[in-house]
Amino acid sequence: MNIIDELTASFSRLPGIGKKSAARIVNHLLKADPAYMHAFSKQIAELQEKIKPCSICGSWTEKDPCPICSNPVRDRSTICVVEQPQDVQTIEAAGGYTGLYHVLGGVIAPLEGIGPDQLNIASLIVRAKDEEISEIIIATNPTFEGDSTALYLQKLLAEHTNVKVTRLATGIPVGGDLEYADKLTLARSFRGRTAI
Repeated sequence: MNIIDELTASFSRLPGIGKKSAARIVNHLLKADPAYMHAFSKQIAELQEKIKPCSICGSWTEKDPCPICSNPVRDRSTICVVEQPQDVQTIEAAGGYTGLYHVLGGVIAPLEGIGPDQLNIASLIVRAKDEEISEIIIATNPTFEGDSTALYLQKLLAEHTNVKVTRLATGIPVGGDLEYADKLTLARSFRGRTAI
């Protein structure tokens, strides 16, 4: 196996990239400007070194706490709970939400061996007990695991806090991911959220 085959195999392991797309990427990189290639390889090499989870919300950041958690203009009475850090980026890109976030790091999936203890739930309860917090918006994906996780969080928060718990409205298609939702659907989902 030569370096082209190895790199093609590496790219094809990325989500959404098959072998043909990976081969096209490798061929494109072979023709790319050497300065671009040097900068690109440096960025990949430094990615995990420079980017870490925020100590407050769990979203990806270079500075800790992240720009959202450290922004004094954000609505500090609302926390939007999402599955993954990329969900924060998706909601931010859509605009309209000005509160804080909390990243679970996944969903409860017993068949995959993921229980509540493997998720970032304990710190959510601590944050929800803060007197400033008045609402927790659960924005897990509308899948079986996402709905189960939302129900688990709703019951847990009801036991330990007096915070209002809401869930995004069903504008997002069942089985879909927040990452692929369009801005209008996401905006309507926030406007139409309901108590659970």
